[in-house]
Amino acid sequence: MDLTHQASTALPVFDSASPVSLEFKGSGSEYFRIWIVNLLLSILTLGIYSAWAKVRRNRYFYSNTSLAGSSFEYHGNAIAILKGRIVALVFVLAYQLAFKHSLTLGLLMMAILASVMPWLVWKSLQFKLYNSSYRGIRFGFRGDAAQAYVTYLLWPLLALFSMYLLAPFMHQRIKRFQHNESRFGATHFSFDGKVKSFYWCYLVGFGIMLAGLVVISLVFGGAAFAALSAIRKGHIGSAIIFPIIGFFLALYLWMFAVYPIFLTLLQNLIWNHTKLGEHQFSSHLKWGRMTSIMLTNILGIVCTLGLFIPFAQVRALRYRVENLSLQMNGSLDHFIAVTEEQVSATGEGMADLLDFDISL
Repeated sequence: MDLTHQASTALPVFDSASPVSLEFKGSGSEYFRIWIVNLLLSILTLGIYSAWAKVRRNRYFYSNTSLAGSSFEYHGNAIAILKGRIVALVFVLAYQLAFKHSLTLGLLMMAILASVMPWLVWKSLQFKLYNSSYRGIRFGFRGDAAQAYVTYLLWPLLALFSMYLLAPFMHQRIKRFQHNESRFGATHFSFDGKVKSFYWCYLVGFGIMLAGLVVISLVFGGAAFAALSAIRKGHIGSAIIFPIIGFFLALYLWMFAVYPIFLTLLQNLIWNHTKLGEHQFSSHLKWGRMTSIMLTNILGIVCTLGLFIPFAQVRALRYRVENLSLQMNGSLDHFIAVTEEQVSATGEGMADLLDFDISL
């Protein structure tokens, strides 16, 4: 496939001294029409159309996401996605049937899944990046299978055996692999986030969650415990049930309030330590706004029996995209032109590697 691209003279010129923010121009009402058709056709075809639904969805989101006046493009093949989903379905069914037959067979199937999963993730990363482009230049992924097995099998096992004390270490290694091995044309991304920074995010998130649990227990715990004692003695009534409901509802809402904090910390950490060549990304999400979007999205989805889902997805994506920017080290147009020359010179042959997507 020809990866060259002729730059348009109509493209805007941006000052390299100022960060260039990404933009998202999609709307909930537009995406709702795509979403509802995708949903209905997927149901009618017993899930087969879901591969084509993913292509339509990604093309909409990519085409409405732009940087410096140019939008991204998605080139994924629905047949490749369908192949990945069939493979995933076969593994899931085999896993369930194996455990129904015997524990030994189930554990054997679990081991097989664990041994295959890193390869599937690796192929999926290749597929996703190669089928994404900007100004006619494809992204790519250079990581190999051996690195994938270290990243997605060795580190998760070590995290498991450490009672997840190594989870932040594993997270840092995963992001380092994903970002360091990704490229735009012939220009590689890089990631320099430290393990200690991931531990700090996890500790802050866990500390805030624990503090909230303590406060909720102090405020609601006594009444809930007294209500449970009354129920054990056979006293049941609305005055007794309400304290228990209030306690668990407060816990539930607090979990939803904590998650945006953790998500905000991680996204800012990851993108503030990611570069494309010499060009620095930056993310400046705010926890308050993230929490507001998430809680109102949940409320909207519940009140509309799920019909608000496409609007919720657009709202969340717009906020995350538009708070991501790229600090150019030089002119963006010069960077694109140089990248075009490098891609044309290298002439990559990737077709044999990119016919499979596990759709993770």
